[in-house]
Amino acid sequence: MKYALSIDIGGTNTRVSLIDNTLNVVAYESFTTEAQDPLLTLEKIENIIASYDKEIIGAGVSCPGPLDLKQGIILSPPNLPGWHGFELVKEMRNRFNMEVYLENDANLAGLAEAAVGAGKSHGTVQYLTISTGVGGGFVINGEIFQGSQGFAQEIANVILVPGGFKLGELQAGSLESIASGTAIVARAREKGIKALHAGEVNDLAQLNNAICIEIMEDAKEYLANAIATIYAFLDPEIVVLGGSVALKIDGFIEDVENRVKSKVYPVVAKHVKIRKALLGEDNGIIGGAILAFNKKEIDYVNS
Repeated sequence: MKYALSIDIGGTNTRVSLIDNTLNVVAYESFTTEAQDPLLTLEKIENIIASYDKEIIGAGVSCPGPLDLKQGIILSPPNLPGWHGFELVKEMRNRFNMEVYLENDANLAGLAEAAVGAGKSHGTVQYLTISTGVGGGFVINGEIFQGSQGFAQEIANVILVPGGFKLGELQAGSLESIASGTAIVARAREKGIKALHAGEVNDLAQLNNAICIEIMEDAKEYLANAIATIYAFLDPEIVVLGGSVALKIDGFIEDVENRVKSKVYPVVAKHVKIRKALLGEDNGIIGGAILAFNKKEIDYVNS
């Protein structure tokens, strides 16, 4: 049996998983990320790794972007102010004495879905996560497409409604400012509606609340616009949607698929295929291990 690490450094929590080459999670730990101190976070990860009695072939690591994937550097994630410019891969390799491979979390989730999830047996897989934020990953024949500088699929800031709702540091009217769970809740609260998550806004829409209907309509309509554009540029065999908004709101994916079909050429519409992520919200964890196994050319199977 071979073992790989999958490490997800989030703006709130860091998750460390030991995964074997049947893609079973053998061990799992989670702790609060030190947003101001990357070295303290790495020390905690190092202590977790030291508790494992397995030979580890390498680690797949995800971290909030933007990232310099070519050099393994954290650039300027808003939720990790103390990490800006941090040479993560170099520091991890020195500390952990193993190969470390950095990717953004949506790329790893897409890799997992393409390999053993909803996109299995498809050559070109577009993955989108619609959750707290919006992210994307494009996988071609089992390989993540990074683009020339590693910024491919950084779609959160794509402007769909010029001058529209603004969320944090994103451009006004960007995809994440309209379709993410955070945006859905923020827009509702701006209108005086108290909601804890996007599901509550959707529930109110189902009860004919006009404001919530508009917010949910915008989220689905502009997400569909973005996906239709992706079909025009990339022509994927399948689009896989993950994240809490897509997975937990009944009918969301089916509605978006129908909207996409109405926006592309009729000859393209019959090939539009949008499916729910099969590996759930932890697909990025599985993707980190798959990345490490792929880099070491170690076969894995999904048990």
